[in-house]
Amino acid sequence: MTERVGEATASGGAGLRVFPRYLPPAKRGAIARRAAQIGWVTTKHFGPLGVRSAMGRALKREVAPDAFARPLRKTFEELGTTFMKFGQLVGSSPGVFGEEVAAEFRSCLDTGPVVAFDEVRRVIESELGMHLDEAFATFDPDPIGRASIAVVHRATLHDGTDVAVKVLRPGIEERVAVDMDLFEPLLTLAARTTGEYAAGQLVQMFDGFRLQLGEELDLRNEARAIRHMQGLLGVVDLPLVTVPTTYENFSGARVLTMEFFDGVPVDDLERIAEYGFDPAPVVTQTVKGFLMTAVRWGFFHGDVHAGNLLLLRDGRVAVIDWGICGRLDADTHHFFRRICEAGLGDDTAWADIAAHTIKQYGALLEEGLGMGHDDVTAFMKLTLEPLLRAPFGEVSLVAILNAPQAKVAEAKGLEVERRSVRSVLKRFREQRKLRLMAEAEGIIESDFERGLFLLTKALMYFERYGKMYMNDVSIFGDEEFFRAALDAPAETLREVNGR
Repeated sequence: MTERVGEATASGGAGLRVFPRYLPPAKRGAIARRAAQIGWVTTKHFGPLGVRSAMGRALKREVAPDAFARPLRKTFEELGTTFMKFGQLVGSSPGVFGEEVAAEFRSCLDTGPVVAFDEVRRVIESELGMHLDEAFATFDPDPIGRASIAVVHRATLHDGTDVAVKVLRPGIEERVAVDMDLFEPLLTLAARTTGEYAAGQLVQMFDGFRLQLGEELDLRNEARAIRHMQGLLGVVDLPLVTVPTTYENFSGARVLTMEFFDGVPVDDLERIAEYGFDPAPVVTQTVKGFLMTAVRWGFFHGDVHAGNLLLLRDGRVAVIDWGICGRLDADTHHFFRRICEAGLGDDTAWADIAAHTIKQYGALLEEGLGMGHDDVTAFMKLTLEPLLRAPFGEVSLVAILNAPQAKVAEAKGLEVERRSVRSVLKRFREQRKLRLMAEAEGIIESDFERGLFLLTKALMYFERYGKMYMNDVSIFGDEEFFRAALDAPAETLREVNGR
């Protein structure tokens, strides 16, 4: 696999810069073998009539969306890797795909097969340039975590420090490259079955998804994000929130060694009860910590499922697995801050919220749905204002940020559904050609608002935790906290760390 990386993709996030990795060219033989596997697995789950019949029935509204989603979810799970990770995005997007479809895909957990220990050893020794026993005093050959892209093992350093060692799966870059070549047209055709509401968003999401995978395939990006968050935690009063220490001498592009935390997932109420303390204050501070970094710096953890939030016996919460991080560009960051200010009663914020939406999507909304400036302003206020004033138990946090995306997806979906299959594939080929030309110049980019999408995804998880532990608490009930976050200077990481 080539070691070339793209230009830094970060903007916002208090100056965090990450570098997505180029995927190697997919080999024809590997593409043919994977295509055959996709065909076999798809036929297995969709039956003898195949996916085309199921898609046709969905287009004609002869079947419910979840009836199509079930075999599709099973297909994605069996195909694994790229398909499984995209399935997770579907499960995280009820506002885009509908609750029934999203609920079906929430069981699409990011897991993967066992990797032989000898292969794990080879990756570590090749990456670190030393024998395994030189780096670690002990190393458990049985993984404590298996995801589609990496495995995690427990080990100890020679000074006795307990660590978790994350290792990329051998050959994962090549497998992802093949999947992405095949995934583009398949995803576009699948989008045609989801209706005008979701079709546009599916197509739009793909470039952001490709960029995200490019970042995850270089573990140095995760190490940078962890150190970045440590710097931010150093200037805010959140003593109950911690992140792991990383060990650069035992880390690289394919290996990340970090502090091991022995904790319990934040939603495991039975095991938490054994700790003998009330988890509500800890969870409340975790939610506040997330909102603080997002509001103040436009930076946040992008995958806050319960397994990545561990309650510790000492009463803290450890936030782990920083492979996916959200970074808001300046315009989106301002948009999010103005939503918060609207939640605190600032009526002047609605004009800015509408202006951002119009700046991003005005032509599309006007041509597709006939919405002018006044229509967008009224829609945003009518949709969001009741949500911002309600307690966790009565509100969907996802709906707060998904409102403009919903209208955009509806407009883009109309465009997608009006095109023929041939025109869809032709457009993808043209887009792919342009992207390859850009990558040849060292540019890896996407116009998909991934930061906003990840923020929406994270809020979906926090909505669940809020209903568990903060059911009667208003989202903006702690006005002093939010005003402090909004009024504080948004320092860069250089300013935070004093260098």
